[in-house]
Amino acid sequence: MQMNSSKDKYDLVVVKDLVKYFPVRGGVLQRVRAYVQAVDKVSFTVKEGETLGLVGESGCGKTTVGRSMLRLIEPTAGSVFINGEDIIQMRAQSLKQARRNMQIIFQDPYASLNPRLPIGESVMEGLHIHNVGHPKERWDIAINMLKKVGLEDYHARRYPHEFSGGQRQRIGIARALALQPKFIVCDEPVSALDVSIQSQVLNILKDLQSEFGLTYLFIAHNMSVVEHISDRVAVMYLGKVVELTDRDELFRNPLHPYTKALMSAIPIPNPDAKRERIILKGDVPSPLNPPKGCRFHPRCPLAIDICSQEEPEFKELVPGHFVACWVAEKNL
Repeated sequence: MQMNSSKDKYDLVVVKDLVKYFPVRGGVLQRVRAYVQAVDKVSFTVKEGETLGLVGESGCGKTTVGRSMLRLIEPTAGSVFINGEDIIQMRAQSLKQARRNMQIIFQDPYASLNPRLPIGESVMEGLHIHNVGHPKERWDIAINMLKKVGLEDYHARRYPHEFSGGQRQRIGIARALALQPKFIVCDEPVSALDVSIQSQVLNILKDLQSEFGLTYLFIAHNMSVVEHISDRVAVMYLGKVVELTDRDELFRNPLHPYTKALMSAIPIPNPDAKRERIILKGDVPSPLNPPKGCRFHPRCPLAIDICSQEEPEFKELVPGHFVACWVAEKNL
């Protein structure tokens, strides 16, 4: 683990060359015909106590990265170190113990809750699995977690269908917190909520982070949400990270053409203000057969000849600002 002398924070999470290919089978014998390259050699770090935003269009591989990191789906290759331990190499018993320190908040809280269990029982589920305390202690922990997210004691005996979408997401947060993890993957936790409820849930996440010293990987496609909650931001396109830097630096000086296009779509609250809208041509290529060279070049308005021939290296073009783009490299 590398210490950061400026902030005295270490890299709690280190992802190295993470790969996830999904086989496509066909024919009578169901042989593998091709692979969907959902995640292709993704690398990044998340420091203790920070929030790394992972942003991109739907289908770019964000959720697959988060789930592969926790081994909810098995990665094809790569390493994921959490607190110095490689999650990918762990056997079942070691992985079970490690999962106390890493949790996930799902995008759809209703689908992730058992409709037959009162929500107090759902929050206690992880405590049962890891044999934390006796029944009375588990119940007290569940009630305490529900209060932390703005719910009351009596809510613990109600069922998921009795709650609104925002309340269900609070329950999902309480359940992720019950085991007091160090690292939480937030998989688009506010994308299905109304704007007013989104801000409440985001503020809860920030307050809990301050109180418990949590570290987040925050997956989203809404750049405004990412700007509000993230310390650093990684931008993904078609299975690869194309830009990574501090939040303020990214929003002040985006270097990758894809990031600039995403930025141009952010609504401006002032009706008199105008922003040049970058409309990308064509559709996102299929991850079954990604383009040669830079994967963004078929849609890039600034593409040059080398973009279609060689894949750009993901490198630090400005201190602390990593980009994979031939055009950005040429212009600096």
